[in-house]
Amino acid sequence: MSSITGAATRLEIPRRLRALVRARESSLIALAALVGAIAGLVVAGMGIAVDILHEMFFQLEHGERLSARLSLDPRLAVLVPLIGGILFGLASELLRRWRPEREVDPIEANALHGGRMSLIGSVIVSLQTIWSSGVGASVGLEAGYTQIASGIASRIGVAFRLRRGDLRILVGCGAAAGIAGAFGAPLAGAFYGFELIIGSYSPNSLAPVGIAALIGFLVANEFSPAHLGVVAPDKTTIAAHDLVLAATLGLLAAMVGIVLMRGVAICEAMFTRSRLRPSLRTGIGGLFVGLLAILSPQIMSSGHGALRVAGMLDLSFRTVLLLFVLKIVASIASLGSGFRGGLFFSSLLIGALGGHLLAIALTMTWPTAYFDPNAYAVIGMSALAASVIGGPLTMIFIALETTGDLWLTTAVLIAVIIAAQVTREGFGYSFATWRFHLRGETIRSAADVGWMRDLTVGSMMREDVQTVHASTTIGAFREQFPLGAMPYVVAVDEAERYVGLILMADAHSSEADAEKSVKELLHYREDLLLPGMAVKEAVLAFDRAEAEALAVVDSYRDRHVIGLLTEAYVLRRYAAALERRRRELVGDE
Repeated sequence: MSSITGAATRLEIPRRLRALVRARESSLIALAALVGAIAGLVVAGMGIAVDILHEMFFQLEHGERLSARLSLDPRLAVLVPLIGGILFGLASELLRRWRPEREVDPIEANALHGGRMSLIGSVIVSLQTIWSSGVGASVGLEAGYTQIASGIASRIGVAFRLRRGDLRILVGCGAAAGIAGAFGAPLAGAFYGFELIIGSYSPNSLAPVGIAALIGFLVANEFSPAHLGVVAPDKTTIAAHDLVLAATLGLLAAMVGIVLMRGVAICEAMFTRSRLRPSLRTGIGGLFVGLLAILSPQIMSSGHGALRVAGMLDLSFRTVLLLFVLKIVASIASLGSGFRGGLFFSSLLIGALGGHLLAIALTMTWPTAYFDPNAYAVIGMSALAASVIGGPLTMIFIALETTGDLWLTTAVLIAVIIAAQVTREGFGYSFATWRFHLRGETIRSAADVGWMRDLTVGSMMREDVQTVHASTTIGAFREQFPLGAMPYVVAVDEAERYVGLILMADAHSSEADAEKSVKELLHYREDLLLPGMAVKEAVLAFDRAEAEALAVVDSYRDRHVIGLLTEAYVLRRYAAALERRRRELVGDE
């Protein structure tokens, strides 16, 4: 986090201009337009850079897509990702010595850090993503697009000293513009910003995010026109059985999405347990991808060329199935071994292949019926992307903007809803938030919870805690602590370790034997709080223990008492913080 705050002080806009921007909503829209234009240029530049690397390393013709190749020189297919992976790992080792801290992505920045990101770190992540895709690793560029675009937006916002809420919106503008430019879909880009980066929709964010997405699309399209290659039928007729099958496809997409996300985590854990150097990990991952590419070069890179559904119509069921399985395995191996990138476009391609497979299988089962492979490919790609990436409205708008077919979008809507809901109920995470979970974070979305992290048990507890040895008799306790002096006393052992909490009412009860020790009165022996716990964790701890007060200890191992906290005080502080946060939001609007 030091890199985020440290870099934030190097550039600052003059006070008068800052005041103008903070005073007018139209000024935030102007900044959003600037961010959108920059993001569009970044998207075009990154795409061109990857194309140049593909042409250099894989001997492609100018304008030819790597993943569109049906065959590739086996030596190039194996050596390029192998050597590229080793070089990537070596560079990563050097970078860790220079920048040991982990880089913050847009979702984490908006959830925990009020939109603050490191620009240098964002540039590094984008360059790593370009290289990973350039040497053929099965990763998408979308993570790089959103990282650098949001990083630039954050840097601009910090320079203008934007309010926390406005800065978070501007970070969402950068990501929205990046996705809009990458997919040629401004509506999808805007909702990507709302759903995944900002974490909510509000009227004051509509204009900035919408303008940024539109300008990002226009600028990127001017330099490097984007088209998914998805072809919808000229006349789509959606019957009742198509809606049922769309629901089925949504369920299957959720299952595949969960397998894909867990597969990356398992692969990553295996490499971690192996204790191999990073250069060997990515080298092995690159070698594995290269060997798979001998069977099908279409699994390499993000898969833009492979996602030409019209070109897959003549392929056999066996060929499409092979590509479907290989792309899943290649994506897991690439990300699990340490290459940089995302699963956005990979999930679109895998989902399209899955929908295509379903259409072929249904046609083989019922030859007299017609199941349009294009239509089912669109449904499948949207459903799987909704499962893996999250953002159901984003995926619905991608389908609508790439096909222009409202009736087909109806079936997409059903599949996306089911895929998103099943994933939410059965797994609980998108790919980004799943990675946070594996690192021990509790982030489930980009909703702003960073202010809650500052409200910790340590900042709320009372330090003037009265303690008594657990061997003390109840009679001696009554003399030392008269009724009404305090409601709770902490009991400790001879080593001053926490053993329980004594309620004053119990100690002074007529039923308590004065000759017995206070050990007979101990409550909450294993229910403890730590000073680093956030307010939400403290509330849950009180609820689990059904307690009105709990002791705070330095650690679960040492159990030395450092404070006492009551549930009533926690709830008052939490309510006050919520009210203050509400007022800040009203002020921002």
